[in-house]
Amino acid sequence: MTEARTATRSIPAYPAEAFRVETGANAGDALGVLEDLVLDDVYALAGKTPARRLSLVSHADGRFSVGSDTELGRPGAALHLDCALTLMPEAGPNVDALVMVEVDGDGMIAGITLLPLAPLTPETGYTLLSAERSGARARLAQMAAVSFTRGTHITLATGAQRPIEDLHPGDRILTRDDGVQELRWIGQTTSRATGAMAPILIRKGTLNNARDLLVSPDHRLMLYQRHDALGAGTPELLIPARHLVNGDSVVVQDGGFVDYFQLLFDRHHIVYAEGIAAESLFLDPVTEPALPPELLERLAEASLPHQRRDSHGLDVPRPLLDRPDLVELLKRASLR
Repeated sequence: MTEARTATRSIPAYPAEAFRVETGANAGDALGVLEDLVLDDVYALAGKTPARRLSLVSHADGRFSVGSDTELGRPGAALHLDCALTLMPEAGPNVDALVMVEVDGDGMIAGITLLPLAPLTPETGYTLLSAERSGARARLAQMAAVSFTRGTHITLATGAQRPIEDLHPGDRILTRDDGVQELRWIGQTTSRATGAMAPILIRKGTLNNARDLLVSPDHRLMLYQRHDALGAGTPELLIPARHLVNGDSVVVQDGGFVDYFQLLFDRHHIVYAEGIAAESLFLDPVTEPALPPELLERLAEASLPHQRRDSHGLDVPRPLLDRPDLVELLKRASLR
């Protein structure tokens, strides 16, 4: 693994001070680290507390830190994934969550952050059912892995399109950056389609796609501009699906459950999904736990090179994406 495999993600989160014990052994205390937690304590999120963006940087050596584009934490500070929680609300399904700890230069706790995998309702009681370190990495991988949904048509080497659930390792897939490549692994998870796990729906024709495309929120799409409509300085752009949401042609499809599929090749590639160029799974310390242990061992033994995640185009800075006509502008720029 090399430093080229460092990656940054934005995850909705809450400061620990906003999530306090309402009743129980730690009544009045804010969310703490694993050693301080007591099962059956009932927590509540303070009223009118919006989720804020935690910019999470994963480094090649397994470390985490706070990214520069963050609303929570101090940019550059070290982060530790402390534990995974299961919370039971007063009504409705349980909520999985992660606890991350920011530390200062002396290794002391500087802040604690809660990363729920589903939305939290303010002033509602959440009973702490479980807290453990063993499953924390796997849950973070589930949140971070870029995924397509069941029914998505992937373009094969022959030009034919096949539903992603019918693909198998060894299938020959057409990639935009390196021609025909064999699929090494396909993963599948089923998640509640809420909060950080709610998929993004790009309606048919929005970006010249042949059918509706439904992908995970941070799935980056590669869009080509025939003229530089955004002033990005390059024709090839990489844009996370969630930044395209406009409430009309691109929406968050919230509710129910979603089957997510991950495509892994020997290197990070751009494939075609419903005619849109989109990235395959990128392996880094965050997403690696999503793979079976035996596959991770084989990959380590093979010492396969992995491309930089930014080698397929420019990751567009957020200020350039902050415009109401973004989707229509990108569609026009791709045509003429």
